[in-house]
Amino acid sequence: MLTAQEIALRFLDTKLQVHPEVVRYILENDEPDLIERIIAGVPEDTVVVSAKHIPGIRPTRDGTRFLLDPTVEVVSGNPGTSGPVNGTGDYLHYFRDRFSRLGGMIRGRVGAMPIEGLTKNTRYRQEECTVIGMVVDVSTTKNGHRIAEIEDSSASISVLFRKDRPVFADAEKIVHDEVIGVKGKLSNDGRLFFAEFLYRPDIRIDNTPFKSDKPGKAVLISDVHVGSNTFLEEAWNRFADWLSDSDYQYLLIAGDLVDGIGIYPGQDQELTIKNIYEQYDAFGAMLSDLPSRMKIIISPGNHDVVRGAEPQPVIPEAFTKKFPQNCMQVENPAVVNLQGVRVMMYHGRSIDDMIGLIPGASYEHSGLMMEEMLIRRHLAPAYGRRTPIAAGRTDRMIIDPIPEILHTGHVHIKGITTYRGVLGVNAGTWQSQTAFQKQMNVNPTPALAVVVDLQTLMPETFSFA
Repeated sequence: MLTAQEIALRFLDTKLQVHPEVVRYILENDEPDLIERIIAGVPEDTVVVSAKHIPGIRPTRDGTRFLLDPTVEVVSGNPGTSGPVNGTGDYLHYFRDRFSRLGGMIRGRVGAMPIEGLTKNTRYRQEECTVIGMVVDVSTTKNGHRIAEIEDSSASISVLFRKDRPVFADAEKIVHDEVIGVKGKLSNDGRLFFAEFLYRPDIRIDNTPFKSDKPGKAVLISDVHVGSNTFLEEAWNRFADWLSDSDYQYLLIAGDLVDGIGIYPGQDQELTIKNIYEQYDAFGAMLSDLPSRMKIIISPGNHDVVRGAEPQPVIPEAFTKKFPQNCMQVENPAVVNLQGVRVMMYHGRSIDDMIGLIPGASYEHSGLMMEEMLIRRHLAPAYGRRTPIAAGRTDRMIIDPIPEILHTGHVHIKGITTYRGVLGVNAGTWQSQTAFQKQMNVNPTPALAVVVDLQTLMPETFSFA
């Protein structure tokens, strides 16, 4: 058996220094070819061989070691899930599925009757009742009240939310195509419903998130935008070095891996890489520099080379040939299970719509937008606006099951929130302020990574700017 001195000398023969932890590991594991396997796998610019260079071993911060065995399960959003839209018939199924599932969540908490049964039966006039419907239209009257037309499978009705009632604050945030329940009384002529309470699918107040029973940490980032002249390469390199010295098991990237081609007018003037294949090759090379022990989970965004309509399929294989083997691709949106902790990954394009529809909403408060998604149990409730939706036979934008973590991007501004046990994370971007953002007075928060401890669900933000 080799001595500690002989092990150190063997590394010195190849102009490498060796950490005592590595020497101790080699002494504990009497494997004849272990030293040579370690040396063969060390990058060329390495000076000191540390525990991170031992094949199959993950060093932890306190010096202990254990085998890397990251557990990842794709709950929804596996490659190939997003099929084509097969005609107008799918739209009917899509909205029926949305109404049935979200309406069922409300009905599970409050009793409700069909709208047609309410309007056609005069005995319900002036009696307090509850109905559930999808919002067809919503507007503000000349007197400042809020009025919404809702419909179920039987009929539709106009609902009035008076500005002098407590319910008005919730009514101001009603958006098109969300599913709501309203409790109140029907007018004498049966044409108007006076609302006193508003119900949404929401997350139960007693929701208890699952926490992993073993150590594990996930790094959350989004919006890398490789190929843009505002991509922060030096900051990324600091991030990559930091990951190499860490003990994290998972890296989740929520879309916009590259800047893309032809996404907006004049984009070619702001690109350092003007070939889409080369953009993804460069991104793949960046991922290859990260620790191979990590599981890297990738979903696309609106700048990536997939259809714009959500749900978006995975990036085609023709563009990912240089991605390392430890990468796992999922669709947008997707739910992945990390050691029992469910993470819903959604790039977040619908935030644009919600900001335009909800009073007081802004890009600076992306955390609040994630809360609004959770309240509605839907990632993109407003149909037919800036966020294109590929309507299939089921609505894959519904938030079901409830995740422990909602991971978004798109807005380039950090936002962290906790709503009824669900942690919402938007980690910002790896791109400095663009010319368009400057015109719009949008100030990004670049070069950030959010690390979530899977045992506590506590987030910690690290800056590489």
